Amino acid sequence: MAGWNTNKRFWKNAGYEAHENGFVIQLDGRSLKTPAKTPVVVPTRELAEAIAAEWDAQGDQVDPLTMPMTRTANSALDKVAIQKQDVAEMLADYGGTDLLCYRAESPVELVTRQAENWDPVLDWAADSLGARLQPVSGVMFKSQNEAALKRLRDMVHGLSSFQLAAFHDLVCMSGSLVLGFAAVHEYRPAEDCWTLSRLDELWQEEQWGRDDDAHALSETKRLAFLHAHHFFKIS
Repeated sequence: MAGWNTNKRFWKNAGYEAHENGFVIQLDGRSLKTPAKTPVVVPTRELAEAIAAEWDAQGDQVDPLTMPMTRTANSALDKVAIQKQDVAEMLADYGGTDLLCYRAESPVELVTRQAENWDPVLDWAADSLGARLQPVSGVMFKSQNEAALKRLRDMVHGLSSFQLAAFHDLVCMSGSLVLGFAAVHEYRPAEDCWTLSRLDELWQEEQWGRDDDAHALSETKRLAFLHAHHFFKIS
């Protein structure tokens, strides 16, 4: 994007204006561009406001790490939009090996916890998404119902490039297509969906104590998961 490779702020005011395809982000009245020189045109006013606010918040030195909305919009325009079918298909494939479907065989306490926490999400997917996935004990692959997988695949392919950019992180970070949909459909708060995806890790922490490095990495991923959920909702 214009100025992305320089550390110094080169503009005074960031804003946006309505465009036939959405809202174009502007710096001092000039169109902002992605690293691939694509004009940054976003689908909603709320997203445009969030991106403009990130640019306005920069000091004399530009810090891309403080601009998550801009980075995700760039991904949507420069990466997802040009290979949308491939990205959607890759995410849809998670349905066949969804985290929520592969359960521990022991100990009984973990087996019970997984059932109590994950079964309701699978029930929700069956009732609200029309896709019933079946859990299995152990790590051996089990084929899921093709009609259910097709239903989930069609829903993924129906997402826009901007939604898909955020949905990518929700699914890949959680390891679950169902939890990705649960988050964006507000079945549970995004924070709860993230916690559900870490059920096994939290169990291990209870048994053996917390690894500080692993916890720090998990916290980074949690914040990215929550950002992805917010980006999806405002796009």
